[in-house]
Amino acid sequence: MGILNFTPDSFSDGGKYFNRDAAMVHAAQMIEYGADVIDLGAESTRPGATPISVDEELARLKKVLPSIRKLGVPISIDTYKPEVAEKVLMRGANIINDVHGLEDSRMIDVAKKFNAPVIVMHNEKCSDGNIIDDIKKFFRRTLANCAAKKFNTARIIFDPGIGFGKTTAEDLEIVRRLDELKTLDGQEITLMIGLSRKSFIGKTLGLRIDERDEATGALCVHAISKGVDLVRVHNVKMISRMCLTTDKLIKEA
Repeated sequence: MGILNFTPDSFSDGGKYFNRDAAMVHAAQMIEYGADVIDLGAESTRPGATPISVDEELARLKKVLPSIRKLGVPISIDTYKPEVAEKVLMRGANIINDVHGLEDSRMIDVAKKFNAPVIVMHNEKCSDGNIIDDIKKFFRRTLANCAAKKFNTARIIFDPGIGFGKTTAEDLEIVRRLDELKTLDGQEITLMIGLSRKSFIGKTLGLRIDERDEATGALCVHAISKGVDLVRVHNVKMISRMCLTTDKLIKEA
């Protein structure tokens, strides 16, 4: 999954692709390099980012979504606003990526209306001292809430939420134990993880944001070996080669 930030203030590349032509070129390059999905965001969802209105988010997306659709790969929309998700799914987007973890239950209704896959992120501080147990409780609660609304829970993709409400130690613990999140009460879970250039890499290795791609690749290889299904990255060219090699070694053995 290739990240396309159509924003002026994202933590990694804020403003770099904040015009339609630059965004289109970058999306096409990511697809050429192996991205299976383009994750399009028009509002920065980094911790501490300034929120924007529904109207502003939609105005940004309308500038670029029609052109990206022509590239022929699924588009996920990185939004926590049900109103935005509904409008862009109507315009041809395919997947919802909700970093607020369905905090607004209307997002379930939108996903159900379009039978759209929805990526649900754990975005909470650890409450009981065991981050893996906390995430599993969140997964169970989410599945129950979606089932209560008769949404097909097979369409749910879970994201453990690296860098959101967690300490560096907790981020590392999650990555070490990803295999424990792959099944829940005997049910296999579809997992996505966003590790790309995250702050815990910088804190662990003392690296600037633009120096973190190699470490991101190593983490993605580890995540795939632990059963993760999707990795969300900035540097698709580098990371896709590492992921494809890992797939050959592990999934095609």
